[in-house]
Amino acid sequence: MAQREGGLARLRARLNVTHRWLTFASDVSAAWRIPNVRKGLLGTTLLSLGSLTPAYLPQNSPWWTPLRALGLDSGPGVVVGTLMVIMGAALLVDAWFRLRPSVYHEVKHWAVLLLWSLPLLAAPPIFSHDAYSYAAQGWLMYNGLNPYEVGPGTLPGAFADQVAWVWRQTPSPYGPLSLEISNGLVRLAGLNPYYTAVLERIPALIGVGLLAALIPRLAVRHGRDPQAAAWFATINPLLIIDFVGGMHNDALMMGGVVLALWLADRNRFLWACVVVGLAAAIKQPAFLAAYPVALLNHPWDGWGWRSTRKMLLRFGFASAVSIGTFAAVSIATGLNFGWLNAVAVPGMVISLAPFTLLGWGIQSLLNVWNLDPSGHLALDWCRYIGLGLAALVVLRLAVTRGRREPLTFLSWSYLAVALGSPALHSWYLQWGGQLLPLSDASERWTRTAVIVTAVLLGYSVGNFAWRNDAIALAFAALGLIIAVMWWHVQRAADPKGVDA
Repeated sequence: MAQREGGLARLRARLNVTHRWLTFASDVSAAWRIPNVRKGLLGTTLLSLGSLTPAYLPQNSPWWTPLRALGLDSGPGVVVGTLMVIMGAALLVDAWFRLRPSVYHEVKHWAVLLLWSLPLLAAPPIFSHDAYSYAAQGWLMYNGLNPYEVGPGTLPGAFADQVAWVWRQTPSPYGPLSLEISNGLVRLAGLNPYYTAVLERIPALIGVGLLAALIPRLAVRHGRDPQAAAWFATINPLLIIDFVGGMHNDALMMGGVVLALWLADRNRFLWACVVVGLAAAIKQPAFLAAYPVALLNHPWDGWGWRSTRKMLLRFGFASAVSIGTFAAVSIATGLNFGWLNAVAVPGMVISLAPFTLLGWGIQSLLNVWNLDPSGHLALDWCRYIGLGLAALVVLRLAVTRGRREPLTFLSWSYLAVALGSPALHSWYLQWGGQLLPLSDASERWTRTAVIVTAVLLGYSVGNFAWRNDAIALAFAALGLIIAVMWWHVQRAADPKGVDA
């Protein structure tokens, strides 16, 4: 009898697996039949092919041998590749806007994300050299060196040659778990520098998968629009390009943050706190999630002693467990806390950070008039002001909006931290942008976020063209992406004939 019941159980399990695979295939097939899904797929295909140009492709990349054999390393080949990237980005943005009415309800968002990501899976890093830095830091660990103490250039060779020159002698600012993952990928790639960089896409994809699976579910549980969350957060062109294409470790960090929020929302408080610590061991901004994890399902109702005491106890516990988990990982990897010596590394270059740009402008004037012997006083002070204002915004949000709306606190706080930091890249804005559909942002703020998404993408594509010495195409790229965005934003006011 027991044997018969065991056989039935195995049969049911097989039928269940078969049903899941059939459902998966059906959902992907349904997405494929939608013209704008195919348009986005064409866009990411062009992005993948166009990435095989000098802009972000190191000279020791294995791609150069076939490219040179085909004569594609010439000036015309670079122009064609740049045009591919420009057209690919424009198609992706256009498809994203056109899918807004149908995604989630009529077509599964995860199926769209899967199809759009496929061409990028084997491509080199898109719009960034960071994955090459991750690989080189893993190589340092493989050779018994601490990336918090030395830069990739300490070990000359193929791994270091892939790294952008500005980062070759700098220590790593990343969390210890991120470095340990890179160490493992070095071994998995058979000590091959390029394959190690490409395999950095594995942890990034895990993070993207968590975002796609959990953000719409959190939206449902908190009374937000899951369709808007699926559209803006999970098939956003910046997510496709920065997280899947660029494989930044921010993807896994944010996946961990969202998983922690999901666990806390389901009253798995201890595990949520542990996951916050693990996410911070990827990248330190994840620590900010300890506050909403403590308040989810347990709002800070008022300034009375009982409510405040409850909040302080939960937040204190969440912080202690998160920091303890981070410390345990740091000690277990043998890396300890050397990242503290590298916190200023990301700010070594001028980026889009508002306060850095302001400081750079003021500093340039001071240098022209020889008013600052140090040569960096204004830049430093503007950055301090930016960090101070960001901290004040986070504190104000914590004691006002965040008391009852912890997801709003986290989204807006991440945006404040990103904008106030000495360095700003499009993937930094993904920290708060991914969570924006879970907040109580107004329609105006949401529309602004959509516009910023398109502008940042236009900037990234323009920067790509600039790096390929196609200056005229750089301005054309920025103009084209903004034009596509503006047309759709204007059309949204009177959406006649919008089709999927």
